[in-house]
Amino acid sequence: MLVRSLFFIIFYLLFSPVGAQTLTMVELNCENLFDCHHDSLKQDQEWLPDGVRKWTPDRYWRKVNNIGQEIIACSPDALPDLVALVEVENDLVLRDLTRRSLLRNAGYEYLMTASSDVRGIDVALLYQPFSFRPVCYECLGVDPLEGMRPTRDILYVQGETVNGDTLHVFVVHAPSRFGGEKATRPNRRVVMERLVGAIRLLPPNAKVIVAGDFNDYADSPSLLFLEDIGLCNVTQDAQGSYGARGTYRYEGRWQSIDHVLVTPVLRDSVAQTYVHDAPFLLEEDKKYGGVKPLRTYNGYRYQRGFSDHLPLVVRLRF
Repeated sequence: MLVRSLFFIIFYLLFSPVGAQTLTMVELNCENLFDCHHDSLKQDQEWLPDGVRKWTPDRYWRKVNNIGQEIIACSPDALPDLVALVEVENDLVLRDLTRRSLLRNAGYEYLMTASSDVRGIDVALLYQPFSFRPVCYECLGVDPLEGMRPTRDILYVQGETVNGDTLHVFVVHAPSRFGGEKATRPNRRVVMERLVGAIRLLPPNAKVIVAGDFNDYADSPSLLFLEDIGLCNVTQDAQGSYGARGTYRYEGRWQSIDHVLVTPVLRDSVAQTYVHDAPFLLEEDKKYGGVKPLRTYNGYRYQRGFSDHLPLVVRLRF
């Protein structure tokens, strides 16, 4: 492990342009990255070899390697420095992804939550130790409203970049719209209030990045609430190069429920934002025309894909 880490540090120092101080962050909803083992405390029965999805070890390892391939391809000139992952089940999945998949030689370390979500879904942050050094982290629990199912914790990580800046990174997976957008709107609002409460405890002019799946659009009340307190949604207009006009496609319409927001002090450091829609991540949309993300399952039909979400990429230049 030490030898591998030293290799990447030396590689970075030797081949990084003099004076270049950049950081690339990726946000990706992995679409149900479950292992094949039953957790007796969680409702994960459909993701077992004898479950309705026939989630076998072969399918699991193909999925893990697909996610690894997707991350590697997001940044053509270097590996992403930070990767905010949504819909990952547990520590075993993250160990397999970083130690036994196509990412095994990439040098990634990770931090993740262990929340009360009934299905066992959590969020995580992969990071390159040579470009981002965590100082502390915390899992921010969200007290559910009456009648609301327990939801994912917010992952908070404070760390230092290679140029000495302190970044405060939050990874979010807000409650879904299942049951109707209006009926579930308070569920997402309570998550945003928990997030804002944590941000307000930080020093003035703190460099904050918030990334994740908000299950809301840029003009939804929850995102507007974040903008009202000063966050800038830097990915609301992000598009791909091969037809993607958002990170998610539903009934023929491109939408973005994945977002990356920053505090104003970081806004001018954002050099580029885009949706990574490489052709291998897409398939023909035979019903509505155009293309759509090549997901792992179409309903219950297994199709060896990647995710129903495309990755968001943000490049920062300090």
